[in-house]
This record gives sequence, C-alpha cells and structure tokens, in this order.
Amino acid sequence: MKAYLNSIFFTLFLLISCGGSKSDIDDPSLTGNVTQTSNLTQGSNNTQGSNSSNQTTTTYTYGNDLVWSDEFDEDSSFGVPAVSPDRWNIETVAPDNGSWYNGELQYYTDKQDNIKVEDGLLKITAKREDFQGKLYTSARINTQDKFEFIYGRVEMRAKLPNWEGMWPAFWMLGANIDEISWPNCGELDILEHGDYVKDSTSNDPGLISSAVHYGPQDYSRQPTYVPDKIFFDTGQERFIRAEKIIDNPFEEFHTYAIQWAPDKIQFFVDEEMYFEYPMQSQHSPFDKPFFLLLNLAVGGHWTDGYVAPGFTDATYEIDYVRVYQ
Repeated sequence: MKAYLNSIFFTLFLLISCGGSKSDIDDPSLTGNVTQTSNLTQGSNNTQGSNSSNQTTTTYTYGNDLVWSDEFDEDSSFGVPAVSPDRWNIETVAPDNGSWYNGELQYYTDKQDNIKVEDGLLKITAKREDFQGKLYTSARINTQDKFEFIYGRVEMRAKLPNWEGMWPAFWMLGANIDEISWPNCGELDILEHGDYVKDSTSNDPGLISSAVHYGPQDYSRQPTYVPDKIFFDTGQERFIRAEKIIDNPFEEFHTYAIQWAPDKIQFFVDEEMYFEYPMQSQHSPFDKPFFLLLNLAVGGHWTDGYVAPGFTDATYEIDYVRVYQ
C-alpha cells in the first residue's frame, strides 16, 4: 500500500510540475505526455544477492504543439520596444558590481543600435563604443518570469556574427536561480560559438558547441562521462560539452535545437543530433522549469579575452525562437 500511494503521489507531482509559463503551468494543453512505467530487470548490477529489481523510469512523448514563439514580425521603430515586452526582458543592469559575467568586455544595453527587430529578424549587434566604462556594447534578453517551462523541444533559426571574438549564445537557466543561485539551478547551452580562437579546442570558424552544466549538489546524481564528449570540473561546477563544425555559419541560417525529456537531453543542428546527454537521475536540476536567454557577448573567458583588431560591429540575426510540447 505504501508503494502504491507513493506511485500515485509521484505521478501527481509530475502532472503538476510539467507545463509552460508560470501563468500557464496548470494548463494541460501546454504539457507533453509524461508517463511512468515499471520495468522488471533481471540481475541488476546495483543489487547484490538479488535475482531482480523493480526499476521505475519516466518517459516523455514529444508533441507538435507550438506553445510559445517569437517570429520577430513587428519591426522596431521610434517609441516601440526593441522586442515584445510580453515575451522578453532586456537586461541592462549589470551584476557583479557593474561588470558582466565571464570576463565579458561589453555592456548590455536596450539601445536600438544594439537590439532591434527589422525585416522579420531579431538583430543583436555588438559595437565598438565607449559606454559605462566599457569599450563595447551589445544586448542580452531572457524570458524569466514571462515564460518558464519544463520539457519539450526548443529551436532557433539564426545566422551568426562574423568576427573573431564574438560570443553569440542561445541557452537556458533554471527558473529557481534567484533562490539557489548558479550553478545549482542548472544550465543548458543550446548554442555557443566563438571558442575557435582558443588553443584548447578546434581552430575552425564553423565550430559550435552545446553543454550541460550542474552544480556540486548534483555531482553524485549526474554522469561525468559521455563518449567522445568533453568533461570539465572547474571546482565550482561540472559540465559536459559537445562540439561540431558547421559550414557557412556567417553566410547561411542554421537551426539549433534541444529536445528535453526526464531521461535524456538531445542537441541538434539542422535536424542532426550531435549530443545526447543521458540523465543518471531524473531529479535536480533538470526536472524543474527553465527560461530562455539570447545574447551576444564580446570577448570574455570563452575567447581568452581576444577580439580581432579593427572591430567596429557585428550582428547576430535570429529568424525565430519556438517551443513545442
């Protein structure tokens, strides 16, 4: 009876926690299909002196319901916000005593020189200009408190900025970051670009990467090895990263996507999966709502602080961002 009640409680927990934004989290139309199955396995490696064990796994069935998107169809103009205020926050208040993260060299603004919607595209532009004690400006946006969700498929179609030292990213952070801080909230990097100027990785302008980050409280819960992928333990966090070289990153649009389920996280470029992260535990931090971020950093740890000489400006162009469940 106790096991039966626990099973009912766990199933109700999943049904309650799986959803869209905070305001939509109880709407069943915004959830994927999450089910529990009990599998009888013989000779479990984790059970000595036992012939069988009852192992419960959670699976997620992807639907094709578009639950949130921004197609960037309404151009910015004088007096009109650069992006939809119903969907995005524009980050302009620098943390860390006036400096941005990761040793980045830019200051993020809401100026339309740095962020605007034009010709059906979101354009985030990094510029060489003196501003607030920095030598560069750019923009960073997120959906925190406006759209937060758990599980599903997320995709972006984008063209990357063409200049060494640019660090465009499309990523996700745990929505509980303000309560438990980073990295304990978890981080999922769908796309990062620009690491090719470092000696420690492939020296190719088409190098992109994806990564899964988690904090010390989850060290025992998540794997540290995925075949042919890069593992780092920085002392503050652990992350596993995958790399891929794509053709024409600056001249053509490519689609970057993630499929996030309770048992695994898969990363794609142009519909090709190049990284699958098998979750060792279906618990913290990747069983809780996350929100989306888009930004274009200049320099920073990712590029060893390098920006190619002669830089004036470079633009990160995003055609759309979509979330399916």
